[in-house]
Amino acid sequence: GARPVNLHLDALKKMGAEIKVEEGYVVAKSKRLKGAEILIETVTVTGTENVMMAAALAQGTTVLKNAAREPEIGDLADYLNKMGAKIAGAGTDVIQIEGVEELKPAQHAAIADRIEAATFLMAGAVTGGEVTVGNCPPDYLGEALRLLRETGCEIKILDAHQITLNAPRKLKSVNLTTAPFPGLATDLQAQFMALMTLADGISTIVETIFENRFQHALELNRLGADIKLDGHRAVVRGVKKLSGAPLMATDLRASASLILAGLAAQGTTTVDRAYHIDRGYERIEEKLEGLGARIKRTRD
Repeated sequence: GARPVNLHLDALKKMGAEIKVEEGYVVAKSKRLKGAEILIETVTVTGTENVMMAAALAQGTTVLKNAAREPEIGDLADYLNKMGAKIAGAGTDVIQIEGVEELKPAQHAAIADRIEAATFLMAGAVTGGEVTVGNCPPDYLGEALRLLRETGCEIKILDAHQITLNAPRKLKSVNLTTAPFPGLATDLQAQFMALMTLADGISTIVETIFENRFQHALELNRLGADIKLDGHRAVVRGVKKLSGAPLMATDLRASASLILAGLAAQGTTTVDRAYHIDRGYERIEEKLEGLGARIKRTRD
């Protein structure tokens, strides 16, 4: 889908940057940015992060309203604060940044990838198996875990950073709508659609973030799924079985959904353009193979 940067540029302009678009390039100039009150019209994760980083060294105080609340925002703020920044409110929709003169080096361990963690849990769900994911606080997956429980999966929180999923014999259909955190991440919509292809009943999936993120639906139908598209809405009627087929990955999360469906399909499924998956998963085939999957990479 479209990934406009106008929100990023508008925020920097309010902080005093001179920005022009010349022959397709963004040319930005500034001696030192100044703090400002910035209202982001549409919630944007990277836009929030860009403003936080810019404001950390700006002169004065910046108040960022309608900020994204994803866990990654708080993680970046923690890192910047270790470097000497003064950021408060990260994780809420209002973030206050008091500019400092300089930042210093610091060590920081990045938080777990919640989308990867949820994808592996759903691999267990779609195959009727059991999967334990470690090093990922359950709070990162709140809405996803709630929906998985609605499908009939048993979710056990073993400690503050460990989640175990036990799948039922047959998943139940659930309705879902993507939304900014703490809602269901758009990056998990495709994987949930793969689950719903084999669920008992009819599921309605509404995509509110990106306008062209149902390309995987047509590929899932090649496996025998029953998915009808209507703009930003998909209606999935669960089928008894999927049958392996050659598929084409169109983007990162679509490729994850095709792999999940392939794990549950009877016969052999081939996912072409596997290079998409490497943008968000490291050696996914090796990790799934470690869980018992029969999966091999033949080429990217």
